[in-house]
Amino acid sequence: MPKIYKPGKVAIVLQGRQAGKKVVVIKQLDEGTKERPYPHAIVAGIERYPRKVTRRMGTKKVQRRSRVKPFIKVVNYSHLFPTRYALELESLKGTVASDTFKEVTQREDARKNIKKLFEERYQSGKNKWFFQPLRF
Repeated sequence: MPKIYKPGKVAIVLQGRQAGKKVVVIKQLDEGTKERPYPHAIVAGIERYPRKVTRRMGTKKVQRRSRVKPFIKVVNYSHLFPTRYALELESLKGTVASDTFKEVTQREDARKNIKKLFEERYQSGKNKWFFQPLRF
């Protein structure tokens, strides 16, 4: 069976609190682990997408509307829907590891790093499709 979920692959979460949200696979674990004996992936996604910005808005309002609220999560493969798209975020791979989820402070630090990376990516104008909510 070919490996579908490689690091950088964009997927959509199908179940749970973040259902319908876009995520990027950071690390895939096809065989599972002792704690999670099923195939799963560590993903980073966008919980709250940036809002629409117009030319008339001031810089402060634009900054506020350009914020991204990310999340990191361990998701079962059966709850992910792969897309044909991929993001080239080399810096994302080092931010989250499987031991990040053991302590709350590590998780918060990883989320802050991902937030910074996502916002930089959004400000640069790359991968605009990733920062827009799904419409269905």
